[in-house]
Amino acid sequence: MSKSEMRIRMEEGRLYLPSDETITSEQFVYLDRLYDFNQTRPTELAKREQMLKEMFAEIGEGCYIEPPFHSNWGGKHVHFGNDVYANFNLTLVDDGHIYVGDCVMFGPNVTVATAGHPIEPTLRRQAAQFNMDVHIGANVWIGAGTVIVPGVTIGENSVIGAGSVVTRDIPANVVAVGNPCRVMREICDRDREYYYKDRKIDLFL
Repeated sequence: MSKSEMRIRMEEGRLYLPSDETITSEQFVYLDRLYDFNQTRPTELAKREQMLKEMFAEIGEGCYIEPPFHSNWGGKHVHFGNDVYANFNLTLVDDGHIYVGDCVMFGPNVTVATAGHPIEPTLRRQAAQFNMDVHIGANVWIGAGTVIVPGVTIGENSVIGAGSVVTRDIPANVVAVGNPCRVMREICDRDREYYYKDRKIDLFL
C-alpha cells in the first residue's frame, strides 16, 4: 500500500498507520508551529492571536488559549468559533476534526481526543489507528481534567463537571458529570438566580 493511500485512509476515518512518512513529514511542520506558539511571552497577545489563525483549520474572533497547548497536528484539524477560551494544558488530539462552537470554555488539563486504536493486539502492536470527529456545541463549559473520547457530541449550553470522562453524546442544556459522564439534571430557572449553591447572582451583564 502506498503512502498516499495511508493519508486517504486517515482522512476517511479508516484504520491506518500514523507513522507513515507522508503523514509524519506533514505533521512535523504543524508541530514546529505549535512549539513556537508555546514559547511566546504572556504579553505577546497579538502575536498569539495571529499564530492561532495560521495554525487552526478555522478560528473565530476573540479566542484565547493559555500555553502550554498540546495538539497532535498543532490545530490543523481544529475548528473554533468566536470567543473560545482554554486554560492551561488543553490537549487536542486532532488527528480527526474537532468542532467547537462560540463561547466554549475549557478548564485546565482538558483532553479532547479523536484518535483511537483497535482492541485486537496485533494491529495495536503496529500502532494502527482510526479517527472519529468530536463536536462541542456553543456556550459549553468543560470542567478541569475532563477527557472527551472520539466520536462524542456535546450539545450547546451544557456543563461538563470537572474530572469527567465523556464516552457518549451529551444533550444540550444539561449538567453532566462522572466517569463515565452522565446527565445529572437539566439547566433550570434556579441556575438563573444562583451561581453557586446558595450564592445569588448579583452581577447582571
